Amino acid sequence: MNATIKQLRAFVTVAKTRSLARASAQLHVSQPALSISIRNLETSVGGPLFSRDSRQLALTPEGTEFLERAEQLLRSWDQSLDALQQRFRLQRGQLALAVIPAFALNRLPALLAAFHREHPQINLVLEDVVMERVQQSLLEGRAEVGISFRPDELSGLEFIPFAQDRFVAVVPASHSLAGRDTLCWSDLAASPFIAMNRGSAVRRWTDQAFAKAGRDMQLFCEASQLSTIGQMVREGLGVSVVPSLCESQMLEYGLTVRALTAPVVSQEVGALIRNRGGLSAPARTFLGLLQPDLRL
Repeated sequence: MNATIKQLRAFVTVAKTRSLARASAQLHVSQPALSISIRNLETSVGGPLFSRDSRQLALTPEGTEFLERAEQLLRSWDQSLDALQQRFRLQRGQLALAVIPAFALNRLPALLAAFHREHPQINLVLEDVVMERVQQSLLEGRAEVGISFRPDELSGLEFIPFAQDRFVAVVPASHSLAGRDTLCWSDLAASPFIAMNRGSAVRRWTDQAFAKAGRDMQLFCEASQLSTIGQMVREGLGVSVVPSLCESQMLEYGLTVRALTAPVVSQEVGALIRNRGGLSAPARTFLGLLQPDLRL
């Protein structure tokens, strides 16, 4: 028979009060039930914890030694239980996110602000990394929730879409293309082009779109951050294409943003989670903020 928390609490209370009557009153149990708990505990440990040859309850030497350990166990149990309850009540814990920069810079701050207002005791850890590293962070356990475009491969992961993104052209306000309402990919082929680095999903989709349009880009420069691309376009160094997630950012730079057709490049945006193991309470709550009707 294994000792229980209930039995340990009964033992400590009786040891402190030296009275079954007072202990039973504190624990809100009957004296016979309390006596049974003590005897069951003594059976579990293999010997008597109280001396029963006197009118007053007294600890045996083994009981005296065990009392300190029992108190430590109860403190540890109570602290662990309280910490766990606080996590479920979102009064303690951590939320680790891995998010593509386009979303991290333009959409995530408002979501995190809303989350923090409701749950200020939750620590936030953020990696703003390219799509491929979002997946890596999840699979290696550094992040619990990712936000990304839909990956080509979902090995070990689940994708929960919540929005649709469409690539848009960004050109300097003084550029000849800025006067048009919409642009085709072939329209961009005549100007120096500032592209994402090779190996990124955005660059792959850009190359595929130019190929479908039957044109080659005039590659002027490659960059690893969409914000860098926007700054270079603002300086008149060329034109580019970015996810519509970045539209407000590009407008803040003073750039002209236009819809792109022939072809239309559209990608799902969603949350990534590991497909094995449950989510923490903070992660479940954060996912609830990513409403399916969110539109970019």
